[in-house]
Amino acid sequence: MEVAFSALGIISLFAVIDIETTGGKYNEEGITEIAIYQFDGHKITDTFISLINPEKAIQPFVVKLTGIHSKMLRNAPKFFEVAKRIVNITEDCIVVAHNANFDYRILRTEFNRLGFDYKRKTLCTLELSKKLLPGKDSYSLGKLTKSLGIPITDRHRAYGDALATVKLLQILLEKDTHKKILKVLVKELKPKSKKEKHINIIDSLPSETGVYYIHNRNDEIIYIGKSTNIKKRMTTHLTQDLKKDVLIQKHIKKVSYALTGSEIIALLKEQNEIKENQPLLNQSRKQRSFPFGVKTVSVDGFLQLVIESPQSKNDYIAVFKNKANAKKQLLKWVSEYDLCLNKTVLKNGRSHCDRLELSDCKGACVGKESGKTYNERVRKLMDDVSYPYENFLIIDKGRNTGEYSFILVQNNVFQGYGYYSLNFQLTAEKIQSRLISIENNQDTKHIIKHAITHKKQLKLLPLDSFSSIEEAQKEGV
Repeated sequence: MEVAFSALGIISLFAVIDIETTGGKYNEEGITEIAIYQFDGHKITDTFISLINPEKAIQPFVVKLTGIHSKMLRNAPKFFEVAKRIVNITEDCIVVAHNANFDYRILRTEFNRLGFDYKRKTLCTLELSKKLLPGKDSYSLGKLTKSLGIPITDRHRAYGDALATVKLLQILLEKDTHKKILKVLVKELKPKSKKEKHINIIDSLPSETGVYYIHNRNDEIIYIGKSTNIKKRMTTHLTQDLKKDVLIQKHIKKVSYALTGSEIIALLKEQNEIKENQPLLNQSRKQRSFPFGVKTVSVDGFLQLVIESPQSKNDYIAVFKNKANAKKQLLKWVSEYDLCLNKTVLKNGRSHCDRLELSDCKGACVGKESGKTYNERVRKLMDDVSYPYENFLIIDKGRNTGEYSFILVQNNVFQGYGYYSLNFQLTAEKIQSRLISIENNQDTKHIIKHAITHKKQLKLLPLDSFSSIEEAQKEGV
């Protein structure tokens, strides 16, 4: 979940920090280096990095760990010389750190020495990781970033660790499908006129692909949508007079969003998060996006095509937004695969189907064709519209330059999605670590199959044909 709330007054930014200290007795440590990356959930908006002269000795084990020694700090600024910059870059921000209790305590201690009461809201990526990434052997920053495939340079230097924490936070926000972080972090807006508030909301949003969340005055999410241009879509919501848009205009207080880069991922996130969060104004989408499905049932040795409301325990050839679309596609399949109308839900009630009279039916309805040969064509239909491989990745655009997204299907079951950078080695272990799990259902199956069929720019990696994912990548399938 990309949290870009600066113009809305919810959360201006995150201030992701890391601090190196001299070591020593509790509350007597001094800062030797500090790094702060101001982060709006999808990009770094400001940076402050500096060595600090702590005016005290550095413990030998700290010198060995960080490589920072007293000679390096001789001409570095003292804390009071950079204090104003730290205040400004963290103003209206949530202070984020891996083990935030430590870094925030050190900052407050230094400000207390200056007689300044420094207070900020905090967020701890260590604690978040334990909740959102369960089952890890270790939650230390080094081991956690390694398991997630996050590149980290200059370990135990403030700027390297803080930058790795930014990338970790981005993954954690994406993993937070229940929007627990979002719901905890919201603040009250200052009162504004309705027109001014709507203009400010629209101006704050990106013209990019993603999922957006509309909040009411009680900070509840009342509507979730997706768009390839979030700003344009919200402009429609706030200017049109359709019933749903009028209700949005009446109750909206703020908008948050998650950039996805990939339209397929936006669709997958949208349908999943509507079901999980049950927004008031998504009434028609709370259960399923495609409420009609076509499946086969065996009757007297023939595989018959029927239309029904999808049940979670059943598998469907395809699902549809309405019954009319399901019937239209069913008729198309009957024609393409030389099927018998009386062996479908569209049977006419007579002994033979209408297609027999036109010589388009091979006679299954009057005993001229066996179930064996008829079922071969039905199975051919099922194979043609199923996933192209049993185990595969879909590679699509990422949220920014140098990033890609992936969608994972294993054993014909959709597992979820994730992101990786250009220099990321896509191993099976790291795919699982980066994976944002989404429930597999008929909606997700329809979205993925439709994308494979209609979006020719997608890259598919069939995993069964190769001994490793790396090999599949090299082949460039």
